[in-house]
Amino acid sequence: MTNCGCLPQIHMVATAEMIIEDLSSGIASAARPPFAPDRLSAREAPAALHGRLLNVSRMATIGEMAAGVAHELNQPLTAIANYAHACERLLSRPQTDPADLREALRQITAQTSRAADILRRLRALARSQRSEHAPASLNTLVTELQELLQTDAVVHGVELTLQLAPDLPEVPVDPGQIQQVILNLVRNSLDALAGRERSGGQITIRTALAAEGEVQMSVADNGPGVSAEAMQRIFDPFFSTKENGTGLGLAITHTIVRAHGGSLAYRPNVPNGACFDILLPIQPR
Repeated sequence: MTNCGCLPQIHMVATAEMIIEDLSSGIASAARPPFAPDRLSAREAPAALHGRLLNVSRMATIGEMAAGVAHELNQPLTAIANYAHACERLLSRPQTDPADLREALRQITAQTSRAADILRRLRALARSQRSEHAPASLNTLVTELQELLQTDAVVHGVELTLQLAPDLPEVPVDPGQIQQVILNLVRNSLDALAGRERSGGQITIRTALAAEGEVQMSVADNGPGVSAEAMQRIFDPFFSTKENGTGLGLAITHTIVRAHGGSLAYRPNVPNGACFDILLPIQPR
């Protein structure tokens, strides 16, 4: 009994320690000067700065998702505690059915695996990696983030819906960077919906096969949309309509998409809200 209860806990603690280490190194890396002139050429310096900005954006996004992650982790941890108490009660009985104990321990193992999986996904998002383009399914990149995005949406009282077209061709992308794009756009929609006076906030992520050898992904919400004035500067660095916004999220998102040979455009959602459309080429450009 003691071994069965301790091993999952040790695994979770070790995983959490690795995440904290990754987050710390990522923040430290982002805090360092973007590039050292004596070490990098004029051509290398912009790429190094772009990498630092990506790290800053990634850490900021993870920080904004902290409430949702804490909420998601609380569920399996509460279940583990409840099943552990159930084991104690079963053991105190003179005649306990071993099958009941085995079921409680099985549930503890399952909930531990669920918590560890949440931490593992968070660690993957926090990890800073070199940019490497390879064929990938846009639908898969979205669904890998689904649980984290759903949790974040629930915390903000927003309904998140996926409408993914089947059998889409793969696109040559850096998976981590495109997932950063998805996170940035969803977070942008959540921020837009935060100030609404009524309930019923909705965010929809769609994928489709576009014309001329491209795959499309759109993130739409039913918030207030973007004003005509803001539309002119929406992708400019350091421009933000939020009181405490950095003005980097959409600018970095735009840069990432263009670096993949694609395009990012804004259009008003119908009947109301905002919609951001991404087009990514099926063949490298």
